[in-house]
Amino acid sequence: MTIVNTSPGATLLDRVASGDQSAFATLYDDLSPMVFGIAKRVVRDTTHAEEITQEVFVDVWRLAARFDAGRGNIRSWVATIAHRRAVDRVRSEQAHRDRDRAEMFTAPPHVSGPDEHTVDHDAQQRAASALDMLSAPQREALELAYYGGLTHVEVADRLGIALGTAKTRIRDGLLRLRAVLGEEAV
Repeated sequence: MTIVNTSPGATLLDRVASGDQSAFATLYDDLSPMVFGIAKRVVRDTTHAEEITQEVFVDVWRLAARFDAGRGNIRSWVATIAHRRAVDRVRSEQAHRDRDRAEMFTAPPHVSGPDEHTVDHDAQQRAASALDMLSAPQREALELAYYGGLTHVEVADRLGIALGTAKTRIRDGLLRLRAVLGEEAV
């Protein structure tokens, strides 16, 4: 059954309002592609659009008795709910990002105490001595990648070596560091 702008649609929604699950299934089958499409256009994320679609149909189930056929048809009513839900999601996500950004800039800096400073200094000493145990090519590749912030491709370009060679040096260097630092930690 396809929903149209006539009273059978209102009858279908009346059945949903009375708890008729098969009427709800029909309504869902007819309108879920439209709801998903609206949500996807607004949020531009498939996962969020799927969640919004589910939320919209929960609202439809809960609010079916409030539908007023004199104010419009079911399709436009559900489309309005979908659009509002999607816009709310975008605003919520933006507010979350804004809070995180503001918190990052307003949070007081972490002040380390003498004990933390000692531990940090010890860890730096251990890392430096472990780096000295690496071969020169491994150390150079690791320093460029981790201290220089370069990607594997950039490390390869800087050193004039093949990408696979750069990756191998970095990986082998990390494995050697893990072995050395793991032995010292015991």
